[in-house]
Amino acid sequence: MSQQVFPTKGNLIASKKSLALAKLGYDLLDRKRNILIREIMMLTNEANELKGSIDTAYRQAYDALRRANISLGIISGYAKCVPIEKGLDLTTRSVMGTELVSCELRRSENKLYYGLSQTNSKLDEAFIKFGRVKELTVKLAETENNIYRLSVGIRKTGRRANALKNILIPRYEEQVRFISSALEEKEREEFSRMKVIKAVKLRKSAASQEQD
Repeated sequence: MSQQVFPTKGNLIASKKSLALAKLGYDLLDRKRNILIREIMMLTNEANELKGSIDTAYRQAYDALRRANISLGIISGYAKCVPIEKGLDLTTRSVMGTELVSCELRRSENKLYYGLSQTNSKLDEAFIKFGRVKELTVKLAETENNIYRLSVGIRKTGRRANALKNILIPRYEEQVRFISSALEEKEREEFSRMKVIKAVKLRKSAASQEQD
């Protein structure tokens, strides 16, 4: 491509400017990629911790459910009294142009949806334990979704950074070298031509003086 650029000072200035912008763009993209990588590493650690907490919460919840079933018999009828959860709020925040989601589970006051006359604390404990499972599941879903979004952002940023580093920057560097070399060669030719003209003028001047 550099061979198609006409070697002028204007094109040299434009090529140097494009090279500087490409290098600045690469630096910014590289910085963005590093920030996104740090963010995804923190979220990955958080997700691993949440998975451990969810495993524990599920185990405790099913233990509580088992005790409630032993105490009250099969409690599926009471479970039907609990409404389906619809109180989930989603908001977004931006990290270096990558939109991350924030999930918040709206919790009403500790309300029991079944009667107390025919139940006991075993059922209450199971209800509370599964509420904790629900909260942790929402948090894990948020974290894993953000990990996916960050991984997509890192891939896109990496592709753009690599295009600048491996294609555009070398292309503009080659243009600058080509134009600079051509202009230097042109200046040398012009200098040589001027020397020849000066020498001819000097000879003509000396010959004219001899004739006088």
